[in-house]
Amino acid sequence: MNTRTRTLLAAALVLGVAAGPAAPAAYANVTAAPAHAAGADTHGVPEADAEALGAAISGLPADDATAALVRVGGTDGRWRGSSGVHDLVSNRPADPSARFRAGSVTKVFTAATVLQLAGERKLDLDRTARHYLPDLIPAAYGGVTVRQLLNHTSGIPAPDLPGGTMEEAYAHRFDPHTPRGMVASATAKDPEFVPGRSQHYLNIGYTVLGLLIEKVTGDSYAHQVGKRVLRPLGMRSTSFPGTDPEIRGPHNHGYQLFAAPDGGTELRDVTVWGTTDAWAAGDIISTTADLERFTRALFAGKVVRGPLLEEMFTLPDASVRTYQTGGPAQFSAGLSVQTLGGREVWGKSGGRWGYNTLVAATRDLSRTLVYSVNSTDAKGREMNATAKDVVVAAFGAPPAG
Repeated sequence: MNTRTRTLLAAALVLGVAAGPAAPAAYANVTAAPAHAAGADTHGVPEADAEALGAAISGLPADDATAALVRVGGTDGRWRGSSGVHDLVSNRPADPSARFRAGSVTKVFTAATVLQLAGERKLDLDRTARHYLPDLIPAAYGGVTVRQLLNHTSGIPAPDLPGGTMEEAYAHRFDPHTPRGMVASATAKDPEFVPGRSQHYLNIGYTVLGLLIEKVTGDSYAHQVGKRVLRPLGMRSTSFPGTDPEIRGPHNHGYQLFAAPDGGTELRDVTVWGTTDAWAAGDIISTTADLERFTRALFAGKVVRGPLLEEMFTLPDASVRTYQTGGPAQFSAGLSVQTLGGREVWGKSGGRWGYNTLVAATRDLSRTLVYSVNSTDAKGREMNATAKDVVVAAFGAPPAG
């Protein structure tokens, strides 16, 4: 892909991942391991698309990624591919059915569960969070509604967490965090803006939503999502790790580029990393097969039923602008939208150290895309280069300009 296309795509795609600490520049020849050819399975996808998808993940491991797992589906045809290595010690080919950290894709599951509960009249999207959690949400945030939590227009700022640099984040990777503690930290600060006036993508709203789910059901967040979404869809390889920092089951290792003591750079294995800071906003572990099944079912109205599904495909009023930048709002309840290849594409991406994930589809399910890319800077300010190439190969480039 040429530099201009990558620049346009980086500007157009909304990752839905809060920017992490800045990473040092990548260096050539991340590893001396041989690059395993992408294994691909094609049924019905146009030859040009299949070639572009294969090219997008070929040559791994590379500077930006050590592995990639991709599933393209829909009525336009099917393509499955994998590339790279399981780990940089054994250099075994990447496991195409591996589990991985899906990061903020978790928010789609949280939003779907909240909307199911709204459909059952166990909560009201127009009621305030304080109505349900009066002991936790202070009066300063008394006007924040459930809908505003869903679409990131609440004005609640991020909590104070350690990790302003990558080294600090690494040093604190096993620190435990509680949802209530994070909400208390965030709401002790002044609001960023009047609720409903701006949109600021942060994890904190979905942390509150996880607590709302627990409050109105009298059950744990993870059990409710399992009961309502995972088990009905047969998503047997999807789980919530809780306080466990490991990925249980088969998985490819994730790596992060760090500054080395000699002034150069080094890769560290970051597969084992706690996710209690993310919880209902970003701790899910899954596979590309499970996430593809979920995406198809969600868009087909089999997870959230009836009119409430439209909450996931409806942006805030046009007067709502992105906080600080002033750009148009791009997040709905759990999803975001972009125009790619002349088509409207809805989806959600996620990033945890060592792993980038995306679920995306057209509304008519003519094309779906799920990928896991083992990025060497998964929480960097720019979109991963391999991931960009996969998105363009699957859907086409964003509009020029």
